Amino acid sequence: MTPPVDSTADLRVLFRSRHPLLVVEAADEGRLLTLVRRVAAEASLPVWTWTAARGLARDGMGPQYRTADPRAALAFVGDLTAPGVFVFCDAQVLCADPVALRAVKDAAGAADPGQTIVLAGPGLAVPPELKGVALPWSLRPPSDEELAALVHDLVDHLARRGLTESPGREVESGLVEALRGLSLSDAQHLLQRTMMQNGGLSEADLPRVRAAKMELLDSDGVLELIPAASGTLDRVAGLAGLKAWLRLRGSAVGSQRAREMGLDPPRGVLLTGVPGCGKSLVAKTLAATWGRPLLLLDPARLFRKYVGESEQRLEAALRTAEAMAPAVLWIDEIEKGFAAGGGADGGVSTRLLGTFLRWMQDRPDGVFLVATANDVSALPPEFLRKGRFDEVFFVDLPDAGARRAVLSVQLSARGHDPARFDLPRMAAATEGFSGAEIEAVVVGALYRAFAASADLATDDLAAEAASVVPLSVARAEEVAALRAWAKERAVPAD
Repeated sequence: MTPPVDSTADLRVLFRSRHPLLVVEAADEGRLLTLVRRVAAEASLPVWTWTAARGLARDGMGPQYRTADPRAALAFVGDLTAPGVFVFCDAQVLCADPVALRAVKDAAGAADPGQTIVLAGPGLAVPPELKGVALPWSLRPPSDEELAALVHDLVDHLARRGLTESPGREVESGLVEALRGLSLSDAQHLLQRTMMQNGGLSEADLPRVRAAKMELLDSDGVLELIPAASGTLDRVAGLAGLKAWLRLRGSAVGSQRAREMGLDPPRGVLLTGVPGCGKSLVAKTLAATWGRPLLLLDPARLFRKYVGESEQRLEAALRTAEAMAPAVLWIDEIEKGFAAGGGADGGVSTRLLGTFLRWMQDRPDGVFLVATANDVSALPPEFLRKGRFDEVFFVDLPDAGARRAVLSVQLSARGHDPARFDLPRMAAATEGFSGAEIEAVVVGALYRAFAASADLATDDLAAEAASVVPLSVARAEEVAALRAWAKERAVPAD
């Protein structure tokens, strides 16, 4: 994973550039002030802070008289000639006042060398009145080093009070990864809550911490954290080529040697093919195989009626996915959200596609994308060009060997010994069936046996299979079209 840019170093460069006005998007006010004070101290600059309740105060001193009014505070700053950093924390209040905005612009224009005004707040953007004057900057999520210090200090503090035992370095490292993307205050509250609920911290708490983080980050519910699958890629019947490709790429995930060799981390695959043949199962078991959380993005949840709202939801979901990294991001039936010809919806699909393609091009390492598509012809050409995905695989109907494997897995999962059944006979009886249809045959046969108060037998399976019209027959033309498309455009998954 590409190391995140250090916010301290970033801020240091901004202060040294002597830019008079910064607009900072920062939800974690306490962390921002800590960073500002650290960088300002290196340059021997005093720090002044303003809040709507307290007014303007230099660190270590009381507030200036009647400076709770932002106009008065800015007038005071304008009269100063000494260098300093002036942080206005409740900048939303200031930005709602046109006269105060004018005062900010005047103060920035008249600022002496070494004076920097910082407007800060959650979700803050540069007001139109300050375009070309203010420099926008966003406080990046805490670094792994900051999170590691937080975890260690909190665990050590509670251990000394006898409230918990040290979970060990390996668990602490896992917690850092699970908390990545949260503010320090949110991370601290989440850790404290988990410790109090469970009487300590252990490896078993990592999934709970990830799930709680998802709730904090994804308030719109566009993303869903899928519970870990019960098996690995070995659980998937057939698809030998796809599984070998994923195992090969997986060997380089998180490898220092791979980075030293100049290998780029794997970025994603597109799985297309006949419905019900295991594409979704690959996504679930891949996350378990690689030991990563699995995030499901449902394109249908993106769409809203107001202009721009759908794109904002997608951008927020993608930021959350980045914060959850390293992770597997699964987009099921991706053509439903990014189909070609989006004019009928006022261009929403087209704008969503543009947002998503930019993210695919520029996203940081650590998010492996697994996209599945049943109707690949609905996807626009730019989605499929080389470089968007590491590879495009076509998942066809299972062959005889894979059908026997699917039958064996489904029978075992329901407590029946596969050796008791004539699997070669059933593999022949289910020719042209998808994996999902074979599962339905097993379930239907179990109902037959239950109704007859008898043990499940091969004859029950055969009778159920004879009653099913598989998709390869009911929609033979569509299956043939999928195969024709994939012949020159995709790699066989088998």
